[in-house]
Amino acid sequence: MISFEDAIERTLELFHPLASETLPLQDACGRVLSKTVRADRDQPPFRSSAMDGYAVRSEDIRDGAVLRVIGESVAGHRFHGDIGRGETVRIFTGSPIPDGADRVVIQEDVVRENATVTIGRNLSPSAFVRPRGSDYAAGAEVQAPCRLGPAAISLLASMNASHVRVTRRPTIAVMTSGDELVAVGETPGEDQIVSSNNIGVKALVESEGGIAWLLPIARDSQDDIRFHFDLARNAGVDAIVTLGGASVGEHDLIAKVGEAAGLELAFHGVALRPGKPLMAGNFRGVPFIGIPGNPVSSIVCSHIFLRPAIRAMLGLEISPLIQKTATLGSDVGRNGPRRHFMCARTSLTTADKSGTNGGINGTNGDGKTVVTPFPRQDSSLLSVLARSDALLVRPPGDESRPAGASVTYIPL
Repeated sequence: MISFEDAIERTLELFHPLASETLPLQDACGRVLSKTVRADRDQPPFRSSAMDGYAVRSEDIRDGAVLRVIGESVAGHRFHGDIGRGETVRIFTGSPIPDGADRVVIQEDVVRENATVTIGRNLSPSAFVRPRGSDYAAGAEVQAPCRLGPAAISLLASMNASHVRVTRRPTIAVMTSGDELVAVGETPGEDQIVSSNNIGVKALVESEGGIAWLLPIARDSQDDIRFHFDLARNAGVDAIVTLGGASVGEHDLIAKVGEAAGLELAFHGVALRPGKPLMAGNFRGVPFIGIPGNPVSSIVCSHIFLRPAIRAMLGLEISPLIQKTATLGSDVGRNGPRRHFMCARTSLTTADKSGTNGGINGTNGDGKTVVTPFPRQDSSLLSVLARSDALLVRPPGDESRPAGASVTYIPL
């Protein structure tokens, strides 16, 4: 049995960035940019108005000044010409500032009468002019790698990047095993349960940007498990994940059958709770993670080990999930010899002017994150996991901690 730190390091060494492909920008949301995009023009490419109003020369502005309106500048249709002394141009938000003007007086601060405007009193000190390149200048970059969300997609569109290079989505075979399992929608026998781990892990894979290929449930026989291993390998997947059969009982056959068929294990057994029987390695050139079958173990271990592995294949930073600091919301006892990832909920303390409410145990709230573990932490309790939005991280041998102590957690 190895430490958690060694296990995550050895696991991530198995996974590498995949090849890239070119996609239309409109189809790239959620994908990982693999080639940096550089702007070839300023944005905005001209001085533009930040408000509806009138473009003017600053030296013409005084209380009661009357200016002659000589035209208008509309988005997409600039005013061609110069603004001279005593002149102004009607202008709209986003429209080019005419030559000669250096300020916009908003329409609420003038009185318009036919072809003239009269400047009012107490004008806003703002010029309401967006300089050329005020958003970004030519040469600005959207650097790879990065996951493309709506804001990044919009930015790339403004750079006129019609197509982008992105990392190929990894295809991951998800194999669950056990005579006690039936597929969702089937009727279980009196000694059977509905398989949930594979469906949950499929959702996790797809939420991280991968493609999950669910194999049929493998029965507890060496021939059937070997068949499923071969099926996954021959399909050309990028990784294989097994759920269940990872321990050392007589019916836990994943390691035994896998090694006989070409699996080279990097480790088997981690000082981890939940998930002690976890293993990882390489099956005939394909990265492999073997995850225990208890429902909470499956999902928790998938968060901790599979999510970073998928990110590594997508070309993102190769590292464990980020841990954050929070305030403990309830007392916890001494931890055992294994690193414990506890199902927990987060909340925010709220500042209270009286200094008596909103905090922990009557202390003043300060807007900090509080993480509170659930009282029950059994690895079979999916109902608890479903209400969790965090994993409280307890180091091996961690001492008892009172509510209010500083702890670390992983957001889910």
